[in-house]
Amino acid sequence: MKEVRCLVIEDEPLSQDILAKYISGIPGLLLAGVFGDAISASGFLRESPVDLVFLDINLPVISGLNFLKSLGHPPMVIFTTAYSEYAVDGFEADAVDYLVKPFSFERFLKAVNKAFDRMKNSMQAAALPAGNEQESPGSLILRADKKVHRINYPDILYLEASGDYVKVHTAARTLVVYETFRNMEQQLPPGVFIRVHKSFIVPVNRINYLEGNRLNIMGATIPIGLVYREEVLKVFKKADPAKGPAGI
Repeated sequence: MKEVRCLVIEDEPLSQDILAKYISGIPGLLLAGVFGDAISASGFLRESPVDLVFLDINLPVISGLNFLKSLGHPPMVIFTTAYSEYAVDGFEADAVDYLVKPFSFERFLKAVNKAFDRMKNSMQAAALPAGNEQESPGSLILRADKKVHRINYPDILYLEASGDYVKVHTAARTLVVYETFRNMEQQLPPGVFIRVHKSFIVPVNRINYLEGNRLNIMGATIPIGLVYREEVLKVFKKADPAKGPAGI
């Protein structure tokens, strides 16, 4: 795998020094620059793109979160902060990891390895034969258990978020894929799949019935999140009564 160019955006000199030291101790990581604020770093990024950014959330002028949202094609990001309450915001921004200060070299290494894995998966996906994904528009290409799997949409029962992984449940097996839930959701065709909970996505035509705040899919009980309930009910309202719930 190619050398990973990284950037540190951190306003505390001590934290800058620690990150630079940790980066120097990991083969394959190249420190391209250190900046004390996001505005200065943005100019560098326009001229010299990097693969990974260690980004403090609490920065002067503009926060790390808002800076990340401003980037059209952001690199991978590992957030660093002294405040653990920002963790949810960090992961919703599709961060590779979230480091709470002070963090050890071992914890830092774990975060970096996640970045290496994500880059490796992206490179493998790019290496697939051109048009391979389009051969079957009704399927997902997934990497799990050191294999590349093709899972047809009709075979999927539901998808479940599990930390840094997504569990893809089918009638025959469950694949555990290293991927963010948001990225997985973006790969699925709208109208065919619907997010019903922060941790669950289901195929519309697999829903057997709705009972209270739960769905049933082939005996599996799937919770419905409050913020998703209205969209779920719309699915049932659109269903042809002669066919049953959700058109089944």
